[in-house]
Formats: sequence, structure tokens, C-alpha cells
Amino acid sequence: MAEERPGRDPYREAGVDIEAGNLFVRRIRTAVDSTRRPGVLGGIGGFGGLFRLAEAGSLRDPLLVATTDGVGTKVLLARRAGRTRGLGIDLVAMCVNDLVVQGAEPLFFLDYLATGRLEVDEAARLVEGIAEGCREAGCALLGGETAEMPGLYDPGEFDLAGFAVGVVEHEELLPKAVEPGDVVLGLASSGVHANGFSLVRRVLEREGLRPEDPAPFDPARALGELLLTPTRIYVKSCLALARAGLVRALAHITGGGLVDNPPRVLPEGTRMVIDVRSWPLPPVFRFLAERAGLDAFHLARTFNCGIGMIAVTAPEQAAAARALLEDHGERVFEIGRIEPGEGAPAVRFEGLEEAWSFAASPS
Repeated sequence: MAEERPGRDPYREAGVDIEAGNLFVRRIRTAVDSTRRPGVLGGIGGFGGLFRLAEAGSLRDPLLVATTDGVGTKVLLARRAGRTRGLGIDLVAMCVNDLVVQGAEPLFFLDYLATGRLEVDEAARLVEGIAEGCREAGCALLGGETAEMPGLYDPGEFDLAGFAVGVVEHEELLPKAVEPGDVVLGLASSGVHANGFSLVRRVLEREGLRPEDPAPFDPARALGELLLTPTRIYVKSCLALARAGLVRALAHITGGGLVDNPPRVLPEGTRMVIDVRSWPLPPVFRFLAERAGLDAFHLARTFNCGIGMIAVTAPEQAAAARALLEDHGERVFEIGRIEPGEGAPAVRFEGLEEAWSFAASPS
């Protein structure tokens, strides 16, 4: 690293502080090193991260699986609440949960942080959250990029993106053949996760609510604390399920909710029947539905409604699958079944209007 030279620095005056970037890299080294796993070569600071695939396990026909995602406008609420560390966990979760639905073990993760002015302490907290998510998912934080872009972002503004790569044996790739009669299990979410926050923020603005205010549906806790609970990472439980041969398909419930995500793993001529009476709707979603004027269908299409991951299993394996997931700390509900359908795969709800009837929408 070059020595800092005295004198005027026009680039810093233009809004880009190279020395702050170097300080940031030194600050996050411990967090990054805490995520090392077999296969990682070298450390941060190079032009690219290195990973030796042979150390990922003895795979006969390995497939690499890659995903990318962000955390959306949850960033804005987290900044306002001063609770940004959890966004790093969200970022990892949104990527690695998409890997595991294909049966893939996450190997490594890279992040991209874009900001108007690099605030070293806040950026370090974000990376510490990313490292925590990587440790939970069992993957390495292999590298990343921090871009200081004054003019494109105002001071204090930032955005995040993440990229994950995993590996799966070709013959173990999910989804497998889903059939009518299969059982649908729902794994509980930790909250709103990282979808629907444009509507969440609109509700808060319309109601004049601040993140520090007591939650109307849980006055013992701050509203921001509940809304910003990090996305649950399902990697270890779902990998165990896949490796035990107890699952035919997994669906991560992200944008599009319970309406648009399950059909992505179903074959033509089938549909998933989801009985919404089979699990309790968490109060945060009832609150959002009532204050935003959502009907039951649009609630199910906007939010995860308490189900963050869906597992489809053969009926004779359902009890074992549920027990294994619960042994890994998941709260599991039997929420439906697969039945014959016509044409493109779809979801049919049972008990939707009966169980999810909400107070009149705001004017």
C-alpha cells in the first residue's frame, strides 16, 4: 500500500476518499477471515477471489449454481432506524436461499456496496452482517467491491447487491419429479424478510409511524425492530433434507409471495393447494394488510405471510422430513398438497377469505 502523501487531493475534494477505502479494507479483514472454508485460496485485497472446487467434496458430476439479489428498499427503512447491520444477513439470505432450493451447497459469496460517501464504521457494520450470514450459510465471503460515487448517491445513501455460487451433484439437482398427492410443508419465516418494503414504508408514512414507535400489534417491541428482523437462512436445514433424499422440491418465498413462487418448481399439469388455515398468520402481516388495504389474495402475492420456504415431499416421507427440519431448528407446518391441474402450474388457496379477512381498508 502506498504511503499517504501530504498536499491537496482533488479527488478527495470531488468526493472520493481512497484512504478511507483502504482503512475500510483493513477494518473488515477479521470479519472476512471468519468465513473461511475449505477451498478458499488467499485473502482479500486481490483483483479476484480464488476457490479450489476440488476441496468442495468428491463430486462426480458437479454443477455450479449462481445467484444474485439485493435487499430492495428495506435499505431506506434500516437507514432511518439506524439498524443497518442486519441488512448484511438479509443480503446473504436472499442469495443462498435461492441456491439451496436447487440442492446446492453455497461455496462463496461476494458483495457490492455502492455509496455516496464511504462511512467506514457503517460500511464495516454491513460487512460484519454479511460475514455473519456467510458463517450461518457455511460459505466464504470471498471478496467484494465498495464503490464511492458522489453525485449518483447523496452522502449517507447506499445500496447493496450480493452474488453467491454453490455446487450440487448433477443427479441431486432439485426440483425432482413432483407428483399429485405429494405433501407441502411450510417453514416459518422470521418476519417480513426483504420483500414488500416499498409498501411497508408507504404504510408507515401514511400512518405517521416511526421505527422507534411501539409496534401497534406488539407494543412491547419497537416497530422498526420487528420490521427489520433479518431474513431467515434455510441452508443447513434444507441441505440436510436434500441429502437425506426427503424432498422433491423447495421454493423460496420471496417477491411474488405464495402466489408466484411455488409454480416455479412444479411441472406442467399440476397445481399446489395451500390451506392458509394450517398456520397462524403473524400479526405483522395482518397489520400491513389492514393498513395498506390489501385483500387476502394480494397479501399472499406481496408478502411471505409467515412462510419463508416451502418443501414438497412424498407422502410416505412427510413425517421424517418434518422431524428432520424441526431437529435443525425450523418451525414446520403441513400447509397443503399437490393435485392434478390443467396447463401451466399454479397455486390454489383454501380458506383464504375465511381465515384472512381484514378490517376495512384506509380511505
